[in-house]
Amino acid sequence: MRVRDFAQIDVFACRPFGGNPVAVVLNAEGLDGASMQRLARWTNLSETTFVLPPETPGGSYRVRIFTPRQELPFAGHPSIGTAHVVLEAGLAAPDAQGQLIQECAAGRLPLRLRGEGATRELFVRLPEPKLTPLAAIDQAQLEAALAAPLTPAAAVNVGPVWIVAGLASGEAVRALQPDLPALTRLSLATGAVGISVYGRDGSGEADLVVRSFVPADGIPEDPVCGSGNGAIGAYLQARGALPASSYASSQGRECGHDGRVRVEVDGEGRLWIGGQARTCIRGHIEA
Repeated sequence: MRVRDFAQIDVFACRPFGGNPVAVVLNAEGLDGASMQRLARWTNLSETTFVLPPETPGGSYRVRIFTPRQELPFAGHPSIGTAHVVLEAGLAAPDAQGQLIQECAAGRLPLRLRGEGATRELFVRLPEPKLTPLAAIDQAQLEAALAAPLTPAAAVNVGPVWIVAGLASGEAVRALQPDLPALTRLSLATGAVGISVYGRDGSGEADLVVRSFVPADGIPEDPVCGSGNGAIGAYLQARGALPASSYASSQGRECGHDGRVRVEVDGEGRLWIGGQARTCIRGHIEA
């Protein structure tokens, strides 16, 4: 056991304590995977990250990402929150291109900064997505679990695998009362971390309304999900249905949060997800 720096970050929030919290353990050298998993179960947040020295030339830092149940190769809001803490702690600085390079199990991923101070946004480039149409039997189970007609769903691998489908409107997304045990069975059967669904937002506040369900990992609804939004962006891009090359999603109100995730497509057609981050807890943890 040793004392390590610890922070808890509010990511993608539209108002204080309205985003998705992530726990970040700095100077995590000496912790093995089993210890990290045990600590992630204890924090009981959707993700906990562990910061380690980089292993490749030009890397800014290395990160391992855990849900309460498993390690993920990549996740969005943990990447944004970890980069925010690393910058605050002075453990890394942007390179000549104004980017950080995060090493994770999904590879080397660039992060870029926009703005300064309280309004600063951080963006991480999504791993190259891979899409597989959902089998007809799984589509039927998904529609039954959500009690709603859906667009043809796909399993979208962006590091974690998300089942993605669209509904008729943002209002329909907000009204969902999913059968969580059925979604758990579907997630386990397909190897997906969870299900992310979207609908067009008719309120004018955002372009999409999004909800992400991760009951197999003990997270009935992920409040504001970066990789889930990235998977939706990849799904829409493959269908030629992106709202714009830069758009915003509203997520979290159905579980007491209020988040905003921005999705952007760069000149090479690569997807980036980003938003704001704010440190809410600073301290130390014995681990």
